Amino acid sequence: MANIRSVKGMVGLVTGGASGLGRATVERLISQGASAVILDLPSSDGHKVAAALGDRCAFAPTDVTSESDVRSAVDLAKEKYGKVDLAVNCAGIAVAVKTYNFKKDLPHSLEDFTRVITVNIAGTFNVIRLAVGEMGKNEPDADGHRGCIINTASVAAYDGQVGQAAYSASKGGIVGMTLPIARDLAPMGIRVVTIAPGLFSTPLLAGLPEKVQSFLARQVPFPSRLGDPAEFAHLVTAIAENPMINGEVIRLDGAIRMQP
Repeated sequence: MANIRSVKGMVGLVTGGASGLGRATVERLISQGASAVILDLPSSDGHKVAAALGDRCAFAPTDVTSESDVRSAVDLAKEKYGKVDLAVNCAGIAVAVKTYNFKKDLPHSLEDFTRVITVNIAGTFNVIRLAVGEMGKNEPDADGHRGCIINTASVAAYDGQVGQAAYSASKGGIVGMTLPIARDLAPMGIRVVTIAPGLFSTPLLAGLPEKVQSFLARQVPFPSRLGDPAEFAHLVTAIAENPMINGEVIRLDGAIRMQP
């Protein structure tokens, strides 16, 4: 067990860190002795969340599709905490629109489709490509390990539902680039792992009527409930600490397989 790592003392970037899965990840990192920089939109609660979590948490207003914003966030992590060990990509958007609305004789908006692909795939890749430049400067441990990237896909990458063409395509893209990027970065000792969550109690789902939430929870074989963001965050830290997990996509979904 000599090679098992500890998140204590690590410095992590977390996109979408002001709410939902990202916020739970930031909170767990801080509770486990790491430092974290929240990358989220200027309109988010990032400032408030960072202030509440203390000196080991900072906020960098960031649009993940902006090179300058992400560079500034990486620079902030280096200036404030000295390094970057971990980058967790939780930022993402979704639309629910069918490919063609035959009743209204209206095709899916290409602008909406492109926006989801840009934020979810290009935004994730933008953070990866800029964060690993800093990770590569870390001194390797005995295993040659320098850093870890953890992305967020979705079970929609495999079980896309009606109206999820854009979202499923974007999450499928994240799944598809996991292995090649892991192979790209292996010589530098930087791992790449993706989590594909099922139905989680995020602000998006929490805004649905109670009846709808209960219905969705019953679709999960076991445990028959929505996932807790803390369970996602727990897996993030487990991945960060286990150096043998690399180039893999892990479904975190209570065995659900989504219906059409």
